[in-house]
Amino acid sequence: MAASAGPEIERLIGLLAKLPGLGQRSARRSALALLKRRDQLLIPLAEAMAEAAAKVKTCNVCGALDTRDPCAICSDPTRDASLICVVEEAGGLWAMERASAFRGRYHVLGGLLSAIDGVGPEALRVSGLVERAASLDVAEVVLALPATVDGQTTAHYLTDRLAAADVVVTSLARGVPVGGELDWLDDGTIAQALRARR
Repeated sequence: MAASAGPEIERLIGLLAKLPGLGQRSARRSALALLKRRDQLLIPLAEAMAEAAAKVKTCNVCGALDTRDPCAICSDPTRDASLICVVEEAGGLWAMERASAFRGRYHVLGGLLSAIDGVGPEALRVSGLVERAASLDVAEVVLALPATVDGQTTAHYLTDRLAAADVVVTSLARGVPVGGELDWLDDGTIAQALRARR
């Protein structure tokens, strides 16, 4: 950063650069945009962040982020309590809700198993999932985890842990996306799509 920028600006850029998808250059551009539009962007953003920091909490039942505990989904009596969809983080829950195709409840793991990163089962919300799945109400657990090595490792581990719970454990289908063209897909996606054909 140029010596002409004050420590407040440097701190803002440094914090923005820690956000996913933003490097130093993007953070610098974002900081400049915020500062140039102080009344329209910076001040409302600062207020929204302060309010979120004060009010948003983690649901003790499913691990979702909400302003109440239990969250709106866990408190909704119209949701199907016999279905639990397991996602890595709250972003996965938000994506599922955007699709409006799932009317059950959720369980946010808080990450994935990763030997390289030293993330074991104790670092995730696995025990809570096993307890919830063992309840009489739950009939199916849907694993909506990424199609990565860590995602698949986590899915296998969860399937083993849920074996004694007398629930059906399923995974999201994988394969050709809607609008996808075969010549743009990788070999693994094509192979998975063939195996999951119907």
